Amino acid sequence: MNTSGNTILITGGTSGLGLAFAEQFLQDGNTVIICGRRTERLHQIKEKHPAIITKECDVANEQQREELAAWAIQQYPTLNILMNNAGIQLVTDLTKPVDLATVRSEVETNLIAPIHLSSLFAPHLKTQKDPAIINISSGLAFAPIAFMPVYCATKAAVHSLTLSMRHQLKGSVKVYEIAPPSTDTELGHQRRADKTQTHGGIPISEFLAEAMDGLKNDIPEIAVGQSKGLRAKREELFDNMNH
Repeated sequence: MNTSGNTILITGGTSGLGLAFAEQFLQDGNTVIICGRRTERLHQIKEKHPAIITKECDVANEQQREELAAWAIQQYPTLNILMNNAGIQLVTDLTKPVDLATVRSEVETNLIAPIHLSSLFAPHLKTQKDPAIINISSGLAFAPIAFMPVYCATKAAVHSLTLSMRHQLKGSVKVYEIAPPSTDTELGHQRRADKTQTHGGIPISEFLAEAMDGLKNDIPEIAVGQSKGLRAKREELFDNMNH
C-alpha cells in the first residue's frame, strides 16, 4: 500500500491507535480526517494538529454514519482510504441475564459500524486511485479472553468480515486487516474503576511501527506482536489465557 498522498478517514481517531495512525499518516504526507464522539478531544487534537480534519460522529448511530459518509465524500472527493478503527471493550458476565443495551452498543460500534460504513464508502472508493479499507480487529479475534466474550466475538466477526470483503472487492479496493495485541491505550476504560488507567501492553510506538511496515509491504492480514501467536495457536492459547 502506498502510505503517502492519500486522503484517509479514521473512525475512533481521538485517542489510542486511531490517533496514533492519524499522526503517523499526517507525518507521511496524507490528508487525514478523524471522527469521534468527544467534542473536547476533537478540539484538543485540532489545536495540536491544525492540518487534521475533525468531525464529530458517533459511529454507533446509524444516521450519523450515513451523514458522515455523505459529508466526507462531498467535502473530500479524493478520499481513498477508510480505516474502521472505532471500538469499545466491555466485560460481559454470561452466567446471568445480560444488559442487552450494553451488548447492542458493543456490537453496533465494533461490528455493525464497519459493515455499514464500508458499504457506504465502497462505491466511492472504487472510483479512486489506490483505494483501500483497513479494518482493525484484535489478536483476541483468534483466541478470546472469556470475560470479554462480546468484544472478542465482534473482533472474530471483523476478521471473518474482512475475508469476505476482500473477496467481494477484489480488483477494485484493497482490504487490509490489522490485528493488534494488547497495546497501551485507554481501550476498555469504560469497564475500569480508574478511568485514567491505561490498557497495558506494548507501547503504541512499537505497535505502530510494525503495523505501518505491514501496510507498506502490502500484507493483507497484519498480526502484530503477540497476535501472531494467538493466530497460530488459537485453541492452545485460549486454554492458557483462561486457565
